[in-house]
Amino acid sequence: MKLYSLSILHKGATKANLLKAAYDLSSFSFFQRSSIQEFMTFTSALIVERTTQGSRASVKEQEYLCHVYVRNDNLSAVVIADTEYPQRVCFTLLDKVLEEFSRQVDSIDWPSGNPETINYKALDIHLSKYQNPREADAMTKVQAELDETKIILHNTMESLLERGEKLDDLVSKSEHLGNQSKAFYKTARKQNSCCEIM
Repeated sequence: MKLYSLSILHKGATKANLLKAAYDLSSFSFFQRSSIQEFMTFTSALIVERTTQGSRASVKEQEYLCHVYVRNDNLSAVVIADTEYPQRVCFTLLDKVLEEFSRQVDSIDWPSGNPETINYKALDIHLSKYQNPREADAMTKVQAELDETKIILHNTMESLLERGEKLDDLVSKSEHLGNQSKAFYKTARKQNSCCEIM
């Protein structure tokens, strides 16, 4: 699971304006990184331009999933992840980033801003924090813990059933042994009764 890009844009009347972006392209070779970053920047802007106001969407582009959220005030965010990354966590990240950005950057700066003029430094932090969805998102963390508990409980139940089967075997063996003991006792009494001195 990997996040590659996190971008904040403003959706204008004709085109989207990139306000700030963060990238994690460490999994690509050094020589590919600039062209991949351009591709992700272009794709993010294109997806925002084609997404209606007040909506969320997920778009598959090659081997990536692009998750977009365009708010009613035209402030937008896009996260590009691999196909394994949980969609719910992506949208949680987009909500959080847009909310924080709108509190820190004045809306007057959105239409004309660019990455050099916008003062918002938290994107890189969010991108690195959310690389592990289990640590970043409380719900995913709880789900992972529940899955682990389920596995432990399942293994415990299996061992209890095996132990129960072993106990059943012991009980049947002890019943068989008890029956043999009774038979031995009866046979011994018969044997001893015929040899008794009168």
